[in-house]
Amino acid sequence: MFNKKQLSLVIILIASFAFLTAQDWKLNSGIFNPSGVPSLSFSQPKFADMDGDGDFDLILCSMNDKPLYLTNTGSKTAPKFTLSDDIFPTVAYGEVVVAYDIDADGDLDLIGGSFSGLTLYRNDGNAINPSFTKVDDFFAGLDVGMYPVPDLGDLDNDGDLDLIIGKSESGEIRIYTNSGDSSAAVFLEANSKVVADVGLYAYPVLADLDNDGDLDIITGRDGLGFYYYKNTGSATAPAWSEVSTIFSGLATTTYFNSPAIVDINGDGKKDLIYGNASGPLVYYKNTGSASSPKWTENTSLFGGVIDIGGASSPFFIDLDNDGDLDLITGSNMGDIISYKNVGTRTAPIFERNMSHGNLKHSMYSYVSLADVNGDSYYDAIVGDFNGTVYLHDGHERGFAPSSSAAPLFNVGEWAAPRFIDMDHDGDMDIVVGNEEGDLFYYENIGTPTQAQWSEVSNYFENVNVSANAVPAFADLDFDGDYDMMVGTMFHTIHYFENVDGSWIEDTTMTQGLNASQLATPAFADLDGDGDMDLILGAYDGTFTYYENTREVVSIKTTDALPSSYELTSYPNPFNPSTSITFNLAKNSNVELAIFDLNGKKIDVITHGYRSAGEYSFNYMASQELVSGIYICRLMVDSKLAESRKIMLLK
Repeated sequence: MFNKKQLSLVIILIASFAFLTAQDWKLNSGIFNPSGVPSLSFSQPKFADMDGDGDFDLILCSMNDKPLYLTNTGSKTAPKFTLSDDIFPTVAYGEVVVAYDIDADGDLDLIGGSFSGLTLYRNDGNAINPSFTKVDDFFAGLDVGMYPVPDLGDLDNDGDLDLIIGKSESGEIRIYTNSGDSSAAVFLEANSKVVADVGLYAYPVLADLDNDGDLDIITGRDGLGFYYYKNTGSATAPAWSEVSTIFSGLATTTYFNSPAIVDINGDGKKDLIYGNASGPLVYYKNTGSASSPKWTENTSLFGGVIDIGGASSPFFIDLDNDGDLDLITGSNMGDIISYKNVGTRTAPIFERNMSHGNLKHSMYSYVSLADVNGDSYYDAIVGDFNGTVYLHDGHERGFAPSSSAAPLFNVGEWAAPRFIDMDHDGDMDIVVGNEEGDLFYYENIGTPTQAQWSEVSNYFENVNVSANAVPAFADLDFDGDYDMMVGTMFHTIHYFENVDGSWIEDTTMTQGLNASQLATPAFADLDGDGDMDLILGAYDGTFTYYENTREVVSIKTTDALPSSYELTSYPNPFNPSTSITFNLAKNSNVELAIFDLNGKKIDVITHGYRSAGEYSFNYMASQELVSGIYICRLMVDSKLAESRKIMLLK
């Protein structure tokens, strides 16, 4: 029996191709980020009950994005954080915010630190449905510098909130005693003092870590580890002394560690959660006591995220020829990194395999693989910040080193190349995006075993996406040609449908996609259901997976290909063989071949000179061929005549 999705695919095959007028993309965090909590560069987690339901929600701040709001969809004792709608529309990119009731009206306000200093966002909603309004000049006169990191607490036990800030330029930690009261806070530079200096980029938080009734200070900085300043004074007259043992051995491999001290599991003991420059949140549960913490790492709440550090640019291919798709990616430092699929074709699990150091050229690398010389080894093209695209010859031990790589062409700056058989002639062409948002097409005028690329001018005429174009190709509408998704620097993804060789933008196809800065798309069938899913790389080094779940919404017959060839396959779906027929109106050179959805040639059924007439060939799928959709392509006199989808169901 077919399931619902398989039946839809059968309809596509029987009814001369179903045409998708829109595309549904379902966010699936299970592969690249099982917890669902994003990994953002220079992450800074803050916790507060933003919806008034009695548990802690997460505000995730970072250097390059607006703060994200994740509601606790679990419970007070078993939290689970789910990305929610933006409730911080007026908060700036890169701003660090903490939530406190600074005006004693029963709801949480925001205090933010950004490029312009400190800002108050008053909650004009309520404790359950907050709505924030920027209050100008509330912190006027304070010398906090750029990007101060704030926190609040009652440092003198007088019933109102005092302010602590960490400075970015100096690493100074300064407290401001509230000169007003609980409903009308006043902070003055004259009523402040420095309590510590950690060098640069202080990230302080206040917490009673030893459960003695007064507030201690825990801070990160631009280096490794944490600093702990125990309050050796009292709740009304604090005095802080450094203690070096309580966080010994923690955060020794990450920089810019930003701590949060919060009872995240409701057991009455404060736990440690921290962000860092790399991005993934780290959670240490307090398995000691409320007054004497002991830290035990918990990897289930935030663990499992794949984060390469910066500027991920995914490309999927079966690197080890084991029948499933592996991941290879460029990075901000220019490194090329591969992840082996240790799961299956329909349920991939990516495990870091190796760094391909000999492919590295410069910063912000992009990589694409294909066999362009017929030796059965993948070759690589690599683009980088300098704008040059290099060809590395593949061999049994890997790839030719950078010193012997052939520079193919230069597109200005920030070259993002992709192999694609754009003209369906059985060899690999190249499309390259650049920093200006332009795309360049280089047709392979050689052969599948001896590539030679020549630029085709104006192939992408009128296509420009403003900045840092990164293309990806797939036949999303099942009409036999490649459509295109293009990522950009500025949080946007553009979709262009290939309509008889013209690129027509369709904004409906990108609705619901959450693109990060420097969005880098790739297509791959990661769930093995026969259609192409979308994976987005990002500036912060992570990957986002959108499953293609669109059902057929309308049927139309394509008239883009000549009908005289009458290319058919029966039965379809098939297992293990199908009869493929076509007509020739005149004597011609013919190639009938089978391709997978990534454009890789699987089999050649027939090729050579044929007289006019009707032809029928029996195609027997090999035992190694897995279930899924394949493309049967008929080339006549080196031009695409017709293309049909055939479906193998084992």
